[in-house]
Amino acid sequence: MKDMVWDRILSVGVDEIDDDHRKLVGIFNILNHAVLDGESPRYVAAVLAELINCTVWHFSHEERLMLKHRYDAMDEHQAEHQELIKSAQDLQQVILRGDEPMVDEHIEFLERWLTEHILTADLRLGSYLSQVV
Repeated sequence: MKDMVWDRILSVGVDEIDDDHRKLVGIFNILNHAVLDGESPRYVAAVLAELINCTVWHFSHEERLMLKHRYDAMDEHQAEHQELIKSAQDLQQVILRGDEPMVDEHIEFLERWLTEHILTADLRLGSYLSQVV
């Protein structure tokens, strides 16, 4: 699987959110390389944990901005955050239990997970914040 490349299409137009997304893309690429290079399951699990932890922090950051600027779609956006984290944590448990190794299919799932959220919910949030900030 190819690395994710940050480009303008992923920009939501809010620097602090875009900076977070760049970091998440970077960690995703480390995870992708770990799987491609056949790194140990413990290493892969550690990188996945880092991706999840940074995503949780990022979602908290977005939610703080939504609260500060009274974003009217916050409940829906926050529910999507919770769903995304739950699905990533479920995958993490599968990997940690050793039920199956992390494979390209999991990487593709995480890439969709990240890009679809940015290109839908986060673009709407970015558009709103660009108008009120």
